[in-house]
Amino acid sequence: MIFFDPMYFVFIAPAMLLMLVAQGMVKSRYQRGMQVDARLTGAAAARHLLDRAGLQHVAIEEAHGFLSDHYDPSHRVLRLSHEVYHTRTATAVGIAAHEAGHAIQHAKGYIPLIVRNAAVPAATFGPTIFLIMMIAGALLNSPELVLIGLAAFGGVLLFQVINLPVEFDASNRAKALLTEYRIVDGEGAAAVRSVLNAAAWTYVAGVLQTLMQFLYYAWRLFGSGSDE
Repeated sequence: MIFFDPMYFVFIAPAMLLMLVAQGMVKSRYQRGMQVDARLTGAAAARHLLDRAGLQHVAIEEAHGFLSDHYDPSHRVLRLSHEVYHTRTATAVGIAAHEAGHAIQHAKGYIPLIVRNAAVPAATFGPTIFLIMMIAGALLNSPELVLIGLAAFGGVLLFQVINLPVEFDASNRAKALLTEYRIVDGEGAAAVRSVLNAAAWTYVAGVLQTLMQFLYYAWRLFGSGSDE
């Protein structure tokens, strides 16, 4: 079960193709949105949205790396990559507002976010448990261990599925707030939608890839591959 199998690529090829397309869309729309002006820098836009939501205590810091933007709920810090932090563009304010949306979700006790955070251990330790159980199950010829590994991998899939509404809601908040506070004009709003919608497809592709991997291993365990 741990050796090369062409059927693995038959299962995951559609998801890999979708991921490549989505990543290409993100890069293209990111650059296009960087050419569209906004009233504020990404950092200033995020600060404005957070302050209007009563979240003056949430700090904003510059982060290293490309597209390294994220909200850290444990430290109540929003971290923005260099371009997003400093530039006055639709891309910058769109990404910054998306991350501010997560901070607002946190403050408002958004239920899907709470559930997602509770599932973090499954996403963190699931791949390691899966790998150990799959190898041990193959070496010991133990379907029970493989089943445990498959269940751990299912935890990763569950986390990603739960994460989808969290990401979609943060993007919807970002689009609405940027327009409401007139941080972007009509052209900027369209560019923000384009960037955030492309990013959403990467999350969908990630879920599909994990799902197809899960189905492949389930097929190997319960389907025709289990007789080999």
